[in-house]
Amino acid sequence: MNETFQRLGFYPADILLPQGVDMTRWAVVACDQFTSQPEYWQAVEQTVGDAPSTLRLILPESHLHDPDVDGHIQAINATMERYLDQGLFRTLPGSMIYLRRTQSDGAVRQGLIGMVDLEQYDFTPGSGALIRATEGTVLSRIPPRVRVREGAPIELPHVMLLIDDPDRTVIEPLGGDTAQMEEVYDFDLQQGGGHLAGWRLTQAQMDAVSQALEALAAPEAMERRYGMAGAPPLLFAVGDGNHSLATAKRCYEDLKAVTPPEQWASLPARYALVEVVNNHDDALRFEPIHRVLFDVDPEDFYAFFRTCFPNAYEGQGTGHVMEFLWQDHDVTVTVPDPKLQLAVGTLQGVMDAYLETHPGRVDYIHGEDVTRQLAREPGRLGVLLPAMGKEQLFKTVMADGVLPRKTFSMGHAQDKRYYVEARKIKSC
Repeated sequence: MNETFQRLGFYPADILLPQGVDMTRWAVVACDQFTSQPEYWQAVEQTVGDAPSTLRLILPESHLHDPDVDGHIQAINATMERYLDQGLFRTLPGSMIYLRRTQSDGAVRQGLIGMVDLEQYDFTPGSGALIRATEGTVLSRIPPRVRVREGAPIELPHVMLLIDDPDRTVIEPLGGDTAQMEEVYDFDLQQGGGHLAGWRLTQAQMDAVSQALEALAAPEAMERRYGMAGAPPLLFAVGDGNHSLATAKRCYEDLKAVTPPEQWASLPARYALVEVVNNHDDALRFEPIHRVLFDVDPEDFYAFFRTCFPNAYEGQGTGHVMEFLWQDHDVTVTVPDPKLQLAVGTLQGVMDAYLETHPGRVDYIHGEDVTRQLAREPGRLGVLLPAMGKEQLFKTVMADGVLPRKTFSMGHAQDKRYYVEARKIKSC
């Protein structure tokens, strides 16, 4: 094993890929997308039919509250075992995969598949870990995910980690060298997800990746980029899948508690498969994540919000601007002289306080059109939020800790990671 990878907390992995299957039907989008659009998952179900598919290996969050959720989880784990027993997967030992994702808008995003050491990841606000959460982790969202993972023999990642590589030294050089690699997949993604192609890196290419990552994490490079001498280096920031990675961490910590320390390094669950993407990739765009409140009195919530910010006014001005939507109402509000850095933080605090004493629930929606559509139904209120500039992400996390939860989304919902690769997380 390249010792540099040990210092980075990022490694090649024994990657499982399906063989002899229809890859378009195999790959489905991340489970935390389209949570309030059951028609999307119904369309996926119709496309997949009875074909082998990652749809049978994941629990869409839209199903988390189904009466038979325990039955769903048991079926998922049973299907994982069956696919393994049937020899559905082939193994790429000690590998990394370079991928090109053609998004729904035609832009091409580049990525790198490997695994991270969960010992070097921390989602605690203010952590100095090499791998950190960018947004607040909702602890209540972890236990349901743990129930899925703790009995699973394999994992399928939708986690995307970001690196801050303005000179494009890590991933981009691989794009011009695919002739030296083994092509491992090339297919169209279902439901308007675009196209995906992937290649297995050579050993020399993996060594070059480790050297470039080590240079990114060097203290002098960190100080040059952020002007923060002596700050703990931040090499990987979680862009997507924070709660999935936090779930993997929780399962690993639970396993550590019943495992002798000398065996920790050999636990498959100590590691998690991820995709790494450069924050400076031109195809990577930060989109706002909007809010929709369900089962509420929208006018009551709007009045509550205005009470919390008596200096707020209707109209667009200087400060935090957000748009409130319910039935036939569409109101733009400005909160001047805000105490927090981002509009999402200003809003989220009010929503949390309101839901502590009032019925209702909040969902986090990708896409303005979907938010507008959902908000028009009785008993609902939507809030459209502005986007955050991605150039400030790393410095903000290093200086101020995590952002408010669900602050940003990397692209539209259909452009999220699709489940393709897998990895064993149990020894037998």
